[in-house]
Amino acid sequence: MKPILYIFVCFALLQSDTMQSQQIQKHRTIILTDIEADPDDTESLVRLLLYSSKIDIKAIIATTSVWQKSRVAPESIHKVIDAYAKVRANLLKHESGFPEASYLKKLVYQGLPVYGMQGVGEGQDSPGSDCIIKILEENDPRPLYISVWGGVNTLAQSLYKINKTKSESEKKRLLSKIRVYTISDQDDSGVWIRNKFQDLFYIVSPGDDYASSTWLAINKYVKGIDNTTISNAWLANNIQQGHGPLGSCYPDVAYGMEGDTPSWLSLIPNGLHDPEHPEWGGWGGRYEFYKPDFTKLKKGHSDVPIPQDTRKIWSDAIDTYTPYLQNDYGRTLKLDTMQFSDNQVSLWRWRDDFQNDFAARMDWCLSDYQHANHAPIVNLNHKTTITVKSGERFTLGAVDSSDPDGDHVNFLWQYYPEAGTYKKAIKFDGAENMHVFNVFAPKVDKKESLHFILKVTDDGSPQLTSYVRVIVEVLPE
Repeated sequence: MKPILYIFVCFALLQSDTMQSQQIQKHRTIILTDIEADPDDTESLVRLLLYSSKIDIKAIIATTSVWQKSRVAPESIHKVIDAYAKVRANLLKHESGFPEASYLKKLVYQGLPVYGMQGVGEGQDSPGSDCIIKILEENDPRPLYISVWGGVNTLAQSLYKINKTKSESEKKRLLSKIRVYTISDQDDSGVWIRNKFQDLFYIVSPGDDYASSTWLAINKYVKGIDNTTISNAWLANNIQQGHGPLGSCYPDVAYGMEGDTPSWLSLIPNGLHDPEHPEWGGWGGRYEFYKPDFTKLKKGHSDVPIPQDTRKIWSDAIDTYTPYLQNDYGRTLKLDTMQFSDNQVSLWRWRDDFQNDFAARMDWCLSDYQHANHAPIVNLNHKTTITVKSGERFTLGAVDSSDPDGDHVNFLWQYYPEAGTYKKAIKFDGAENMHVFNVFAPKVDKKESLHFILKVTDDGSPQLTSYVRVIVEVLPE
């Protein structure tokens, strides 16, 4: 009976995967990478390819940066794709949608091997800048997320050419599709873009003071929490060693693990984030729309000048967070005695979850379906947006959630005040680690929104988490 049952389960999963792919459109992305300036670009690329089933990669462009001013290295991109080619067949045993390596290799382009604004202007086109324009002109209504791991001058040249050659209406149409996330400012063209194209969607921790940026939380040692999943030993055991050729090409950390990965983490459709709403938060951090106070910016270690943006941008936002800990007796979870509050909290609060997810996908490179872990499936009893009245008691629930591997699953409901309009504490009625969660709506005199995150985590190895975000609109009486 076991083979028959296994075939049935696989068929059901394929049907579920097909239904999901019909419901959730993959987000389009272009990667700009100064690969070889630092090993972390190669690390981020290894992880990205393990999520190529979930993200529609349109181009990977080798660029320069302040750390690599006069060369680009597309050959290093090809090397990682070659390693991916050797494990793709096994990845497909776990999830459909992983593209052919030959297809990915056709998406590799390069910008000019010059620094910053030296590569922007008349006669400065490159295969990379041309391909960005070509992709923008495609008949595709989806936004185009441009993930910048180094310098941004290849995109700047695309925008320069669009500005020079397109009509006002066409220019507006093309630019409205663009969503940029840059890992700080790594050349002098980023602030030029932001000031020249005032309406362009742009996420950045401005300047080159990496220590205070949101993205640094991916590899920052945080006092008071367990930092195991960013340790070199964890990377060696879960990513680099014994996981096939793709793991083998994940380099040792030199300056910091995967500093570029936050620029695309929120494109993974896991139920937690919506990249059109950076203020909601997610694996890549949380960001708010405002004009930063440039008098408070510190100078970093590069020669990129401190920017002087003339308009609002999406930038660092503060989360206040108290972790949950395992409890030996009684209720399985308890709140920590420590509370954390700063912009980096908005990213590292999810770090163990996305590291475990990465480790599981790396296991997929060699393991068959029965000997690897897969994320739980969350099924709400209600819609993801509900409306209640001021002061009303309401119930959230996900009793039909399950795990494809048959693992036990754990529930945790968390109120996320920073993501909604109502910022104060609210009253719960019962335990937050049950599949049902009872809440008292606050008394309000105007319409307010509350955000709740349900985490469903299995007891497999590594432990995997799926999410759903429930937005509750509270109406005054």
